[in-house]
Amino acid sequence: MNISVVIPLLNEQESLNELYDWIAKVMQSNHFSYEIIFIDDGSTDDSWSTIESLSQSDSNVKGIRFFKNYGKSQALHAGFKETLGDVVITMDADLQDNPEEIPELYNMITKEGFQLVSGWKKKRYDSVISKNLPSKLFNWAARRTSGVKLNDFNCGLKAYHKSVVKNINVYGEMHRYIPVLAKNAGFDKIGEKVVLHQARKYGKTKFGMERFINGFLDLISIWFLSRFGKRPMHFFGALGALMVFIGFCFAAYLGIDKLFINPAGRLITQRPQFYISLTTMIIGSQFFIAGFLGEIILKSKEDKNRYTIKEKSNL
Repeated sequence: MNISVVIPLLNEQESLNELYDWIAKVMQSNHFSYEIIFIDDGSTDDSWSTIESLSQSDSNVKGIRFFKNYGKSQALHAGFKETLGDVVITMDADLQDNPEEIPELYNMITKEGFQLVSGWKKKRYDSVISKNLPSKLFNWAARRTSGVKLNDFNCGLKAYHKSVVKNINVYGEMHRYIPVLAKNAGFDKIGEKVVLHQARKYGKTKFGMERFINGFLDLISIWFLSRFGKRPMHFFGALGALMVFIGFCFAAYLGIDKLFINPAGRLITQRPQFYISLTTMIIGSQFFIAGFLGEIILKSKEDKNRYTIKEKSNL
């Protein structure tokens, strides 16, 4: 199979038929073998009924339905597990991503050797204050922190070689950082393509300003995990050693001063350096304990289901 199109959605009933027709037209005009996998992330409208209807009329359409809303990352994870195509395309269901981009994205993966190609919405039709400016700041921070030189990390329209989606673990809210996850997994042939962005035709956005706050917090998490996820003791142990060293230096200073320089001076417990020494040594010990606990958890952890699938269609 040439292409798997993975589409997570939440309450997008109005746009699904139009999106399906558009994708099918592009696929058929380019003679691709394909599948379209819709992941209903706990919709409360009739999105699942529409997906079932489409899957009954076209065997290329498949569906996954969650019991409740688990988030876009979990929806992508479930969709990636089911894909059969050599190239996997992800896109949003709100008609803001243009399916006409799919053939060129496919060629960039199959002919130009890219392992991942991310879309870049260079011209956006979103609010400047609530989306465009925060997005620019967010993307700048992501580039600086991750080392992945993309202009638009959060664009839903992306293309992947099948090996990428089968070997990365998308969890939490990490869908924004799939290129970073791919790079950390060893897939470094990452490209970018300017794509058309369209104004939302139906409904309203499901993401508010809080996504940027969560995005920056996730950015810190992924930076830490990429550098110390497999060796937490290297991070906490280094901090612990630094704090203990500072505490030891203050204690040594107090001891030398009291024994040899100023024996008749104030009691050690009356000097602020004593409490600095005591506090830093305690904090350093706690960092060491955190490192040991991190190593133990890492060695004993088990993967657990992060979502529950209610039903499937054509899968």
